[in-house]
Amino acid sequence: MKYDAIVIGSGQAGDPLCFRLADLGWSVALVEEKNLGGTCINVGCTPTKTMVHRAQVAHYARNAARWGVNVSEVTVDLAKIVAQKDEVVLSFRGGQQRRVQERKNLRLYRSRARFVAPHQVQVGEEIIESEKIFLNTGGRPRIPAIPGLREVPFLTNESILELKEVPRHLLVLGGGYIGLEFGQMFRRYGSRVTIIHQGGQIVPNEDPEIAAELQKALEGEGVEIVLNARTEAVREDQDGVILSCKLPTGARDISGSHLLVAAGRVPNTDDLGLAKAGIATNKDGSVKVNARLETNLPGVWALGDCKGGPAFTHISYNDFQIVYGNLVEGKNLSTENRMVPYCVFTDPQLGGVGMTEKEARVRGHQLKIGRCPMSYVARAIERGETAGLMKIVVDASNDRILGASILASEGGELVQILGAVMLANQPYTLLKGAIYIHPTLAEGFFFLMEDVKPAN
Repeated sequence: MKYDAIVIGSGQAGDPLCFRLADLGWSVALVEEKNLGGTCINVGCTPTKTMVHRAQVAHYARNAARWGVNVSEVTVDLAKIVAQKDEVVLSFRGGQQRRVQERKNLRLYRSRARFVAPHQVQVGEEIIESEKIFLNTGGRPRIPAIPGLREVPFLTNESILELKEVPRHLLVLGGGYIGLEFGQMFRRYGSRVTIIHQGGQIVPNEDPEIAAELQKALEGEGVEIVLNARTEAVREDQDGVILSCKLPTGARDISGSHLLVAAGRVPNTDDLGLAKAGIATNKDGSVKVNARLETNLPGVWALGDCKGGPAFTHISYNDFQIVYGNLVEGKNLSTENRMVPYCVFTDPQLGGVGMTEKEARVRGHQLKIGRCPMSYVARAIERGETAGLMKIVVDASNDRILGASILASEGGELVQILGAVMLANQPYTLLKGAIYIHPTLAEGFFFLMEDVKPAN
């Protein structure tokens, strides 16, 4: 069977792409082995942020006396929270299913896809082909090669979403976005939580003062964070799991009832038959693409997590915008100098955009830096949520914003204001004369912009 387009993977790039192409009258094959919607809807953003919200409610309830509100004993019904999460996921997934069914020239194959030739793909017992093939196969949890790990019952970011009882003591292997979000979530549900991280800093890509302030906030809630800990072996005992770690101070065994492995992600490319199609990959297995998301094989594109780079839903969707714009609308879009906003949904949230200070220094920029503790911001004081700080990185040669980090209760929302200024290619001084609604968290930008000065 020959199609105008084949889309492999129903992710946040693949779905809108196949819908738009089908709406143009193209015959489109969508191949998805699992659930429609990809990582985000099924095991990523949608379920985790639903559960993060419930954890925040538990946190407010448990600490209500801090704000002068007295409540009786607070308990968490994790089974009910999981059921609510499932309801949201099924709603989103059902929406994707309806959009597929509405398009008669879009055929959904519930199967694994493997290339058998450059433009031919096997799905089940059938061979389908197209001159235009789009890969959006996503990624999965990386399981490090630690002796004994695969012999113990560990959790991943996917399986932990199905727990119906709160763990007594959750060990989290990894201090990145996923580990921190789940660590704080389950601490707020009532678990004892220990995060074990191999490096000397959580969220290692961030500037040190941002990471230190986030660590302070997490430890303030009772999350234990063990840094510079190389896990050398894992074993099971009658009470759960034991990690044998090597620290600068010596060996240490860390035991807990449950283990979450949050050690990064790997692309879902190893079983696609890419070699039979002659499609090149990077060392990590991700599909090699140019700035227009084209592979080395003409007529084949890779979008989303399977191509490497920032693994965010909004980046996957922007990949769709680039490919569709170039292919259908005659544009010349690319990923070069793409501004990447992101948010770690801890509390406080860590919102970021563009470059960190250390990245800007590596690139040789002369800098101006501004900082504002959230304790200076009236709205944060009124809410009793003053943990965190704002930081802006400015190019000293032209006053353009290179990047920003905002660690605040709504850091993800706030940082997008600075992202809009960056998109408009306007200097940071535009915000020095702005009028901010009082009292809002955004009012902190007044202090932030006033603090900008040449960096040492």
